[in-house]
This record gives sequence, C-alpha cells and structure tokens, in this order.
Amino acid sequence: MAVIRTEHLSHVYSEGTPFVKMAIQDVNLSIEEGEMVGVIGHTGSGKSTLIQHLNGLLKPTSGKIYIDGEDMWADKAKLREIRFKVGLVFQYPEYQLFEETVYRDIAFGPKNMGLSEEEVDKRVRQAAAFVNVTEEMMNKSPFELSGGQKRRVAIAGVLAMNPKVLILDEPTAGLDPKGRDRILGQIQEYQQDQKNTVLIVSHSMEDVAKFAKKVLVMNQSKVFMYDDTEKVFEHASEIEQMGLAVPQVTKIFMRLADMGYPVDPHTYTIQAAKQQVLRLFEEQEAKQKKGGM
Repeated sequence: MAVIRTEHLSHVYSEGTPFVKMAIQDVNLSIEEGEMVGVIGHTGSGKSTLIQHLNGLLKPTSGKIYIDGEDMWADKAKLREIRFKVGLVFQYPEYQLFEETVYRDIAFGPKNMGLSEEEVDKRVRQAAAFVNVTEEMMNKSPFELSGGQKRRVAIAGVLAMNPKVLILDEPTAGLDPKGRDRILGQIQEYQQDQKNTVLIVSHSMEDVAKFAKKVLVMNQSKVFMYDDTEKVFEHASEIEQMGLAVPQVTKIFMRLADMGYPVDPHTYTIQAAKQQVLRLFEEQEAKQKKGGM
C-alpha cells in the first residue's frame, strides 16, 4: 500500500505577482510503505517544496496529497492528526533545539500529541537508543553537546513521535565522513527495525547510492524519475547533464568502460566495484597461466 501518494500536485509561489514561480508541477508519485528513498535534484528543482507538502507545511496550489490513504486537505480538523504521521527533520536540525535538557527536547513532540507520561518516557528512551543518545546525555543541556550529538538529539525528537514516514533534509550536512556514516547507519537501522518509510534528501550521491533502495530525481519542478537505485544510476549521463554529480565510483567505471574494459559503467557502490575489479584480476591471472603453459 502507498503510504504517500500525490495526484497532479503543483505549487506556485507568489501567484498573481510579477515574481510568480512554479515550484513543483504536476507531480504524480506513489511511495510504498517501508521504502528507504533518496531524493535528489539540483538547487531549485522542487525537492524542498515537495517534502514540505508531505508534512502539510505548504498547501497545494492544485492537486492532492494522500498520507496513509487519507486526503491531507480534505478535512482541516484532521490535518494535525495526519501531520503526526509524517516527521520532518530540517537541514541543520540542531538549530531547532530549545529545551533545558536533552530529555525534555526529545519529549516535546510526544507531549504535544497528548500521550501519557509513561508513553512519553518510553518513546523518548526508545528514540534516544536508536540514534545512540546515551543516558548520560539525557540531563545535559543540548547546547553542551557536539554538532553531531545535537543532530542526533534533534532526529530523536522526531522519531519519538513514531511517524509512519520520516523525512530528513540533508541530515549529514556539515558532518565529517565518519559522522555521516554514523547518522545514516543509525537511520537505516531504525528503518529496518520499524519498517517505516524514510525519505532522505541529499546532495551526496555516495550517501544515496549506499543507503537508499529507491531514488526520486527532481528536475525543473517535475519528477524526472522514481525507481530502484540501480535503475536510476543507469541514467548517470542524463543525471550529470542536470548538473548533479553521480557517485565517484560510477564516474570511474564509466571511464573504464569508455576505455574498453569489460566493466559495468552503471556501477554505483564500492562493493559492486570491488567484485568487478577482483573478477578482472582473476581473469588476467587465468590468461597468464594459460599463456605460460
């Protein structure tokens, strides 16, 4: 079942003024429950506008959005309830921290949902565990933490609301490679454990290739492609023409294929690249042994 579905979704900024801009146009999308989706697109492609619609922060100019089968804007009385199903973590979410302690910051969302103290405590501790926020950190001020720790606390605050859909906008921005892998690895573990739908907006093709099972490509306010990660990166040349950088390993294997090596130019993960390089060495060794006989 599609947990997110859009029908002819469009949004126009500054309609009726000289500054009118079509941000997204005729977006028809169906994302199944339990998917791990990477969302890519150059600046101005419409990806940020799209994800803000999925949480009800923006109202469509035209078209419809269905969350878990419900028309988001059909009944304004139900809008708040539907919004709780879609957790949105903004870029640099650590700037959203404001409570006196880490515990209270993570608990803020569940408390607003009207849950009991026992349920709030259970959710806070479960969410903290998912992103490795330790018990020692719980009573600290969030402003005493490192940048990576602050980000994990902010993500835990959204996880504690137990959304059916988690959307993260550039969750690894500004982090070093180890910090990026740690955050994304924890999000992947959360998704596999909870079977929830996760959308990750990222400029890092390496991150998308490594963690996403499907990729949504936005270009010029429209959906260019939504498919399995492998099939999307088969269109690496077209993606590059949009101004997006494909994974470095894909660039290397495209070049090797151009040079005549028998490799798959659509390789997009280090593991797949390793297997092909080992195969080439084995074939070369076999040829040398045969030639020496």
